[in-house]
Amino acid sequence: MTDIIERIGAVVGPTGLLVGDEVKSRPAHIGRADGCAAKAIVRPKSTDEVSQILRLCHAARQPVVPLGGNTGLARGGVAGPDEIVLSLERMTKIEDLDPIGRTLTVEAGAPLQKVHEAAEVAGFTFPLDLGARGSATIGGNIATNAGGYRVLRYGMMRELILGLEAVLADGTVVSSLNKVLKNNTGYDLKQLFIGSEGTLGIVTRAVLRLRARPISECTALVATNAFESVIELFSVVDAGFGGTLSAFEVMWDEFYRLSTGGGEGRAAPLAPGYPYYVLIEALGGDPERDQERFERILGRALEDELIVDATIAQSHGDRQAIWNTRDNVGGLLKWWPIIPFDISLPIQTIESFVAEARAALTQRWPEARSAVVGHLGDSNIHFVVSVDSAEATVRHDVEETVYREVAKRQGSISAEHGIGLEKRDFLSYSRNANEIALMRTLKSALDPLGILNPGKVLA
Repeated sequence: MTDIIERIGAVVGPTGLLVGDEVKSRPAHIGRADGCAAKAIVRPKSTDEVSQILRLCHAARQPVVPLGGNTGLARGGVAGPDEIVLSLERMTKIEDLDPIGRTLTVEAGAPLQKVHEAAEVAGFTFPLDLGARGSATIGGNIATNAGGYRVLRYGMMRELILGLEAVLADGTVVSSLNKVLKNNTGYDLKQLFIGSEGTLGIVTRAVLRLRARPISECTALVATNAFESVIELFSVVDAGFGGTLSAFEVMWDEFYRLSTGGGEGRAAPLAPGYPYYVLIEALGGDPERDQERFERILGRALEDELIVDATIAQSHGDRQAIWNTRDNVGGLLKWWPIIPFDISLPIQTIESFVAEARAALTQRWPEARSAVVGHLGDSNIHFVVSVDSAEATVRHDVEETVYREVAKRQGSISAEHGIGLEKRDFLSYSRNANEIALMRTLKSALDPLGILNPGKVLA
């Protein structure tokens, strides 16, 4: 055991330090069978311990990779053999719930689902929701500025945080646990760390903004025959639901067939074969009136032929079955290996993007297949590609082909999963030279030795 590992072990104690086979037994990255390659995993139980660890690592120029729930898809938490993983898995406390100020103060290692449960017990909701809610942590959600299903109504993680505490590379603790909505006292320091993927500091605690718990949930799955109808339908329901629209999820036919069992229709809320399926959800405060309005507006859309088929949930089971069609990505494994893309585009350009990206892919790889699903209401789609190859050079060429089409439309190569290692080489497709230069300036100012999550986001 090296000197730096022994010093860190003295800070966290024997239960806070993993080495050898205990490290290798941890997955390197979600979806990967190989074990973690780091020389140690450190598990502090307080901000003070995180500070002591980083002070030691800074003095020794020891690289540190922060880790949350390890559910990210951009390889932002992958560590090499010369690096130490700093996991906040023992920092999971719900510290304070203020029902009057509607805030929840938590440690960064708290799983998102635990936060949901704490908010619900008090009669509130924490709006961020993800498929990985049971494993994803608040710190990881902050580090990647997570989005999820309800961005359309409540915004990204950035809009759900009032204050936070972070530890800088040299061990300095920046505690800015603000609890008020309006605070214009100089630079908003928390924004430095939200979405920075652990490259500028390690978030240890956060003050989250709670919202009133919705009383009504209205959910439907509808089918349309044209993308123009999808766009018009979005405008109709957004205006008609009076600000209660919370989800507008679109599944292209290929994805819908895979998610409902390959097209047999046994598990499908609607028959397969339509070009587009749209999951629509509204959260409100009057169950009877909200449901009546929801059905009336969708009925009118059916009369106007914006939609050609529909099913409206009448129970929690119906609602869950509809959401399962959106959440079930297991069918995509039939195409393994797959190359997933998490991108944002101006809504009016999405149809042309899908058509031209597919054409470019099949021209180069005739066997190419793709499936599309996305949070269309907030311009985000997940474009999943298979070319029957897992070769790194092939993957890079596929990524370049797709990101070239994104750049042509002034879109983002990462809508909600961050840059990490996965997209680092393509950052310039969405950010100009001056923006990247300013990012480097911030990195140099806050982490001059480059020990925090080295190689991620910026090369």
